[in-house]
Amino acid sequence: MPQRYLRRTEVEKITGLSRSSIYKLMSEGDFPRPVKLTAKAVAWPESVITDWLMSRPSAAA
Repeated sequence: MPQRYLRRTEVEKITGLSRSSIYKLMSEGDFPRPVKLTAKAVAWPESVITDWLMSRPSAAA
């Protein structure tokens, strides 16, 4: 199955994080960095975002 890549707006919707929160967490090493698709475009592999979400503490715990 081919890897799907998510652009920042999709990552924001899936994670519930704002743009500034994503970049703040990335600078702190707490959020995965995107990969370069072209000279000007980046995206996150969907599996990386899914893994990051699964590693987060659950609110039900």
